[in-house]
Amino acid sequence: MGQSGRSRHQKRARAQAQQRNLEAYAAQPHSFVFARGRAGRGVRQLSLDLRRVMEPLTATRLQIQKKNSLKDCVAVAGPLGVTHFLILSKTETNIYFKLMRLPGGPTLTFQINKYTLMRDVISSLRRHRMHEQQFTHPPLLVLNSFGPHGIHVKLMATMFQNLFPSINVHKVNLNTIKRCLLINYNSDSQDLDFRHYIKVVPVGASRGMKKLLQEKFPNMSRLQDISELLATAAGLSESEAEPDGEHNITELPQAVAGRGNMRAQQSAVRLTEIGPRMTLQLIKIQEGVGDGNVLFHSFVHKTEEELQAILAAKEEKLRLKAQRQAQQAQNVQRKQEQREAHRKKSLAGMKRTQAEASGDSDAEDPGAPPEAERASQQEEEDEAEYFRHAVGKEPDEGMFLTAPRRRPTGPLSKKRRVKQRRPDRGSDQRPPKGKRRPWGAQAKLVSRAQPHKKMA
Repeated sequence: MGQSGRSRHQKRARAQAQQRNLEAYAAQPHSFVFARGRAGRGVRQLSLDLRRVMEPLTATRLQIQKKNSLKDCVAVAGPLGVTHFLILSKTETNIYFKLMRLPGGPTLTFQINKYTLMRDVISSLRRHRMHEQQFTHPPLLVLNSFGPHGIHVKLMATMFQNLFPSINVHKVNLNTIKRCLLINYNSDSQDLDFRHYIKVVPVGASRGMKKLLQEKFPNMSRLQDISELLATAAGLSESEAEPDGEHNITELPQAVAGRGNMRAQQSAVRLTEIGPRMTLQLIKIQEGVGDGNVLFHSFVHKTEEELQAILAAKEEKLRLKAQRQAQQAQNVQRKQEQREAHRKKSLAGMKRTQAEASGDSDAEDPGAPPEAERASQQEEEDEAEYFRHAVGKEPDEGMFLTAPRRRPTGPLSKKRRVKQRRPDRGSDQRPPKGKRRPWGAQAKLVSRAQPHKKMA
């Protein structure tokens, strides 16, 4: 039997292809779309519709809590490769839409004059053909009337272009273009408009042929022959018989998924709006992410002196911030040096205490104290007297010598510490030791004296 599974070269090629796909996906722009503050039900639904527009390069199930600040979102966006924030907010008078570029800005603030949700736009259509495959690729961005109207218009166009991945018109696959995002700039009112959706249908055939190619078979119960459907387009509604002209007819350079869309054949491009629909007005452009110098404002115009004063105040604020950071760094360094010096001093003290407790091994043994020596001599005399009384003769020299007790020099054990702390019970002095030996010592002496009796 042959070797089953993939070969080593196939596995290597598959792994390299997956790595290239991951790198290409990471290089594309990604976005977060969310609402801030008490936005209301309508604005929050509008943010969900904007997520549908930005799919698949957005966080579809993103959840922002009330306690999460903008700094928290920026900190999370860095490791995830997020490049843009689309933030919706609502005040008592207006609804605002902010477009932020991460990590260094700028920030564009728009006022939403009008908006229509996706469900409202779809409900107004007689029929729509939406499916999930249309949201597997980002939409095709079309900018209209963004001419030489000022630097702020050029900046707006650049921001919208960077929201979506760039395409090569010579290498793009037409099957990946399922939707279209149209942004139109009106120079008179200075408003921006949204429009949506792309669809390709074949032309050059009768309406009945289109019906057979694209949809289900129509009702032909009243027809005698199928030629009546192809020749007269009987049984078709007026909406299905929309005329095509030169404005939307094109020749396809490659085959497109769909019945009748063949290469080098004429097809019509029809746009069906699915929403959301918004009318935007640019308010201001700021540096940074949410806070920075105002580069452009639609309603507030400052003189050169005011701009210089604002710039000087900003520089002074940055200088004070740098001074505080330098002072904090010095304080941290000083505390670390103090902590290190304290640690070294503590280690030296611990070593000195340990050396004093262990003592010097070459030093002379001081021996037992005089009180202990007198007690030892008295004990020897008592034992010798008892031996004379029991045996009847003098004991041998050195029979009852007692080794001198040494004073403990090491650290106190737990038993000795408890004994020193325990107060004396009864009187201040311990009772004197009796002259009579304990029973165990008596028996030992008697056993030693028995062989001498037998010899006598």
